[in-house]
Formats: sequence, C-alpha cells, structure tokens
Amino acid sequence: MSSKLAAQTRPTHIIENHAAVTDIVLDAMSHAPNTRLREIMESLVRHLHAFAREVRLTEDEFEQGIDFLNRIGQATNDSHNEGVLFSDAVGFSTLVCLLNNGQNGATETAAALLGPFWRMNSPSTENGGSIIRSQTSGSALFAECRLVDPDGKPVSDVEIDVWQASPAGLYENQDPDQADMNLRGKFRTDADGRISFRSVKPAGYPVPTHGPVGELLRAQLRHPYRPAHLHFLCFKPGYKTLITQIFVDDDEHLETDVVFGVTRHLIGDFAQGTGDAPAADVNGSWYRLTYEFVLEPGEAKLPTPPIR
Repeated sequence: MSSKLAAQTRPTHIIENHAAVTDIVLDAMSHAPNTRLREIMESLVRHLHAFAREVRLTEDEFEQGIDFLNRIGQATNDSHNEGVLFSDAVGFSTLVCLLNNGQNGATETAAALLGPFWRMNSPSTENGGSIIRSQTSGSALFAECRLVDPDGKPVSDVEIDVWQASPAGLYENQDPDQADMNLRGKFRTDADGRISFRSVKPAGYPVPTHGPVGELLRAQLRHPYRPAHLHFLCFKPGYKTLITQIFVDDDEHLETDVVFGVTRHLIGDFAQGTGDAPAADVNGSWYRLTYEFVLEPGEAKLPTPPIR
C-alpha cells in the first residue's frame, strides 16, 4: 500500500468540533499492545470527557483543577502522602478496597484502606510485648487477635504489622515528642494463630489539613476527623495480604469518618476492664480488645509504603 493510500485510509485526527474530540483521542490510544492499559485508559478518557461536558467545565475551573493536582504532588514528601489522603477523602481508596476483597465486594470483608502512615520496617516485637516505645499517656490497652482461614482453622506464622496514632492524635512520624517507631510493632502468630500486645487506647484525630485536601474539606464544610482505630497488616505467602483497621466502638466520629473507612465489620469491642489489669504497673482504667481476622487464599504482596 502506498503511503498516500495509507494516509487516506487512516481516520483524520483533525478536530472539527468538541463532539469529535473523544473519539479521536480513543483512536489515538487504540493501538496500545497492553490490553489492560488500553481498557483502563479508554474508560478514563470517556468518563473524564463526559464529566467535562456534564458540568460544562470552564477554563478557570480547569486551571484550578490542574493547580490542585500539582499541589497534591508538591505537598507529598517522605513523611506525608497527600495523594493517598486525597484518594481517601473522596472515598476512592475504600471503594477500590471493597471491590477487591470479600469475593470482590460480594460479602462483608475485614479489609480496609491502608492510609497514609504505614511504614515498612516497624520493629519486630515478641508476642505479648508492648508497642509503647516512649512516654505515652492514655488508658492501657491489651489486644488479643487471632488469624484463621475461611474454614476457621488457625493460620500460624503470619507476620502482623500494627500501628496507631497516639492519644494526642499524632503518629510518631508527625510528632517530635514521640520516639521513632512509637506505637508500631511487628508480630508473628503462634501455632493457634494468635498474637497479643500491649498499647494505649487510641484516640481520634484530624487528618492533615495544611495542603490542598484541607482546602477541599473546608470548601465542602466537612470536618477533618477520623474515629479512633488500630491498623493491622497481615502477611503470609499463600494468603492475600490483609490490610485493615479496627475502630473504637464509642468514638464520636464513628459514623462520619472523613475518609469513609468505617464498615460495620470493622467496629471493635473495646471493653473496659474490670478488676486487676493484666500488667501490674497499670493504674486507672484499662481496656481489652479481642478480634478474629479471616485470611483469604491468594497472593501475598506488600503495598508500597506511602511514607518512609
């Protein structure tokens, strides 16, 4: 085929009006050899163009949107991930999580969003040990967790990463008054699939609002608070990595989590202890949490840490 004839048979990418733009862009992307990339990008373009048409996006609004995206990147650093925070604040992280867990959203799941504060190398801690690594106020918490498979059989030798904010509402990487890796620890389940550890009862806290996500929340008259919770990441080859959070059942923001992370299944029973606490040095109120996680068979894959 001559080059002249080939040029005549190819669709033109000269744009006559706005109605033609979408099909021309889709045609330009249609030869990508990666079929999944092609599927995702074609759907993204269709929905993005439809969004602009539906709201009749102005040039000023377009420029504001691009500036917003640019500032999300600029606000991200080794100790703060604004991109993850934005995804969380618009419910996108939770949606993706629920679509990919619990039989692809068909059943209740213990999976939850990772959040922007997981660190890869939290210290290995003996079963029954404490994750309190510097002076931390608050009521003592004694947690007992069990890992089972879908048939209810215990799963041993599961690596479980635990992290939480302090009762002051800050993770240790945000707070110079806390020791590095305070309220973080890594455990392994025993032959009965169990771990236990000591911590402090977590408190709710506001997400960072110094960047563009904070501006968005203020513009929408939304509060920035997350209900109190513990994070867990459960990893073992042969099982799908479980990332989850367990929420304190009496928190005032339980029903209005700013990042939409609370599902009914993730509300824990933080029972106030009676009598003597499990540790002799505990004075005052203390709490006990018991929870059972179910690991689904699948690929064991660790996420990319949002911070270092």
